Amino acid sequence: MRIALLFPGQGAQREGFLGRLPDHAAVRATLAEASAILGQDAAKLDEAGALQSTVAVQLGTVIAGVAVARALTAEGLSADAVAGLSVGAFTAAVACDALTFAAALALVKLRAEGMARATPPGCGMLALLGLTERDAQQLIARVNERVPLYLASVNAPTEMVVSGEDAALALASEYARDTGAIARPLRVAIPSHCPLMDGVSSSLREALAQVHIGTPRLAYVMNHRARIAAGGAQVAEDLILNVSRPVRWHDSVTLLYELGCRLYIEAPPGTVLASLVRSCFPQARAVALADTALASAVTAARRLP
Repeated sequence: MRIALLFPGQGAQREGFLGRLPDHAAVRATLAEASAILGQDAAKLDEAGALQSTVAVQLGTVIAGVAVARALTAEGLSADAVAGLSVGAFTAAVACDALTFAAALALVKLRAEGMARATPPGCGMLALLGLTERDAQQLIARVNERVPLYLASVNAPTEMVVSGEDAALALASEYARDTGAIARPLRVAIPSHCPLMDGVSSSLREALAQVHIGTPRLAYVMNHRARIAAGGAQVAEDLILNVSRPVRWHDSVTLLYELGCRLYIEAPPGTVLASLVRSCFPQARAVALADTALASAVTAARRLP
């Protein structure tokens, strides 16, 4: 393996991110296709008002990722693997031809609507910088003596994300500062990747029972297991569980590196996934298309040995 495409999740969005996608025929066609599927102008999903809705954010993020993946393919770039963080897993499933674009948008809409309904008032997610997973688990146990808190994602060896109600996040911030760690609230008002979202996983399981998931054309790395999916059934299981189980992101990227991937291309609107690759695997090259020209990524791929 040489090239991996990375697809970000909710929290990476910025106002106008769809309007800043590469000026490419494949991008325009994807936006038009999404508009036809959704029955609304997909290009408006990145407006300030729309971004107050988790539904718009998740749909827009998936549309952006599919659009640039298609543009890269049209320019002759052949990826070997895909990995998506959270809702980015649906983008990855489309990019590896396991799931149709139309089915992905329908499932993501169901997912986002379910997440909004399942979220109690005053919830969110918090990044803890400077704590190992063991440290984070100890902090979570301490918070859990007073209010529930959950490990949501292992982004890097010393970057964890937790989910819960605001009171739990406030305690986590206080305890993290006591250890010298940094607590950084995420721009997400939903406690993802924890048991609070079990009902959403159940709804997705019912919906996916009616959807054909094909064998991935590229290696698809699962969120909650950090393993290559053996077939469509494992892709489906990953799409079902990633909303209610912790994401093993660092393990996923480590697996890709061990399998030989040396160029990582992150789809808009994110830049964090590429930054994590650069910090953890300095011998690899990682570019984020949110701030790098499409042509530069294609050129980097052509220069690989």
